[in-house]
Amino acid sequence: MSDSKIIEVVAGALMRPDGSFMLGSRPEGKPYAGYWEFPGGKVEPGESGEQALARELYEEMGIEMEAATPWLTKVHHYEHASVRLSFFQVWAWRGEPQSREGQRFAWQTPGACTVQPMLPANGPILKSLELPAVYAISCAHEIGVDAQLRRLEQGPAWSVVQIREPGMPREELADFVAKAAAIVHGRGGKLLVNADPAWAMEWPVDGVHLNAARLASLTERPAFAWVGASAHDAAQVARIGELGLDYALLGHVAATPSHPGAAPLGWDGFRQCLAAGAPVPVYALGGMSLDDLDAARRHGAHGVALMRGAWR
Repeated sequence: MSDSKIIEVVAGALMRPDGSFMLGSRPEGKPYAGYWEFPGGKVEPGESGEQALARELYEEMGIEMEAATPWLTKVHHYEHASVRLSFFQVWAWRGEPQSREGQRFAWQTPGACTVQPMLPANGPILKSLELPAVYAISCAHEIGVDAQLRRLEQGPAWSVVQIREPGMPREELADFVAKAAAIVHGRGGKLLVNADPAWAMEWPVDGVHLNAARLASLTERPAFAWVGASAHDAAQVARIGELGLDYALLGHVAATPSHPGAAPLGWDGFRQCLAAGAPVPVYALGGMSLDDLDAARRHGAHGVALMRGAWR
């Protein structure tokens, strides 16, 4: 189906500080009436996506949008139409949501939605909201295995941790992963490993992360609950979306010791890689700190990925 037949639609995930988000039911008289979705609607001629979302939220809910950042872009084919959904995360608004079209509203917790039925396009979006704003990456190759395990146990309880130790032999990596998993799972987090997926099938991990070389050779999604990949340009981000993976790490954004002499993307380059819309949540990687989170979101990122910065 050509792009001329695709309807441009915006949707907003209203976010509370605790990570909960709002869903609304579709009013009577519309397709999929009674199904739950993220508030939003069609983009009118001459509107930007952000302008359209602000208008729709006021018309539907009576709230004035004050702060929103671009997030995901999905194309979905319904029986009655094909739509390109541009999702934003809405961080601040004025007023209390009110039912102006007879719809219902419900605050939901990531990974534990209580309302049904859900609009078919929203499954991957709901899963994306389970990902935290900060993604931590191990650096035992720099600080040592024992120090890394201590920091996993005593440092911040990161919701997602990737074990990335490219020079570690398989048996040693398996032992390290098992020890790290006991700590991360005990603190309520998810553990992913950057390694051959065939190695990780028997390891106590929640998923795998693929480097650019593994992504290039991939023909189908590995059979793990969570699968992400590294990207360095727009084509690789698009490929991650085509394969149905869960997220991308895009970088490097700033200068970093891991890539000496390599020119960083910078924020302009990062945003250019997402100009066509991010099909999955994208983390800004490379020289990042917690202080970069707001800038990352403004440029289309889901959050920031930290390696050294996660363990200081």
